[in-house]
Amino acid sequence: MTFIDFIFSVVLGILSESWGLFEEAAPYLFLGFVVAGLLHALVSDEKILKYLGKSAGKFRSALNASIIGIPLPLCSCGVVPTALSLKNRGATKGATLSFLISTPETGVDSIAITYALLDPIMTVFRPIASMTTALFTGLAENIIGEKRESKKSLLSSENGSIALMQAPACSDSSCSCHSETDIDENASILIKIKKALKYSFIELLGDISGWLMVGILIAGIISFAIPDEMVGDYLGGGVFSMILMLVIGIPLYICATASTPLAAALVSKGMSPGTAFVFLLAGPATNAATITMVTRFLGKRSAALYLSMIAVCSLAFGLLLDMIYFRLGIEASSIVGNASEVLDPMVKTAFALLLIPFIINGIYKQRKLKKGKTSSSTM
Repeated sequence: MTFIDFIFSVVLGILSESWGLFEEAAPYLFLGFVVAGLLHALVSDEKILKYLGKSAGKFRSALNASIIGIPLPLCSCGVVPTALSLKNRGATKGATLSFLISTPETGVDSIAITYALLDPIMTVFRPIASMTTALFTGLAENIIGEKRESKKSLLSSENGSIALMQAPACSDSSCSCHSETDIDENASILIKIKKALKYSFIELLGDISGWLMVGILIAGIISFAIPDEMVGDYLGGGVFSMILMLVIGIPLYICATASTPLAAALVSKGMSPGTAFVFLLAGPATNAATITMVTRFLGKRSAALYLSMIAVCSLAFGLLLDMIYFRLGIEASSIVGNASEVLDPMVKTAFALLLIPFIINGIYKQRKLKKGKTSSSTM
């Protein structure tokens, strides 16, 4: 075999694995995007703000923010301006942190793809762990923060929020800081549905298309190139493996949906479900840009609490998940992706082909937007 033939076979193998993953995920991604659009059409900031303010109480505001954030499909960078806008309009700092954690860690689209590529246990466990992490963090912030809060710090926080509203909070081109499909509550059902679908398959899909494709491609490389023994030996389970995934996941920018194919590929190779779950929980919730913005607008103490709680809860839930699989006598690698087998292969292929033009359009729109921002900044 010549070198060119070898390269060709490797590329073909990686693309084949990546396409297989994409086909498995496509129907569930499509469903997730539709539901995300309906949520965008039916739930406004004004409707949920009253549940996040100080009048709701320390526990209730954090709990409400944790629950509200679960279905919303926002990335860890894009969620920051939304959360801080809510804080500026009266949400407690604890509720803000809860929202910052539960929203990017999971969403209707990531829940759907988790069911498709992993298994029902992980699908149920993921939002529960997300909500619990967010609740504990928000509650701790509300209790500790109230004792230390002073008039000066409150004034400084408000000035920071105002500065945020005057300048773009999210410089990453993959985040939508402002939605072009804000929906009038008095609009007709037809207009709401039209704008919801535009949000789902143009704005939202545009936000994550590039990262989703990168995630699936890397998952294809892992599936094709990395031996099962290597993953099993070094990432088979235990605290060391989980700490390693935590170190990798915290500074990395990756959304909940795009992280799922990577986790599925690693679990199929022998990684323990708990170790993969640490990456699924910590990776989407944090990245270098988010940590910087949280430190700037909520303070160093809040940022330290935010990171500490995510790290501790990720490790705790990872160990708990491994124990659940062990007690049930389930080998995670043997059931990865089995849940999606209820669908006919032709149906999966049809949905994959249907999503491709939307993904191409999303990537094109994002590149055009980034180019426009670059041009305006140089003028």
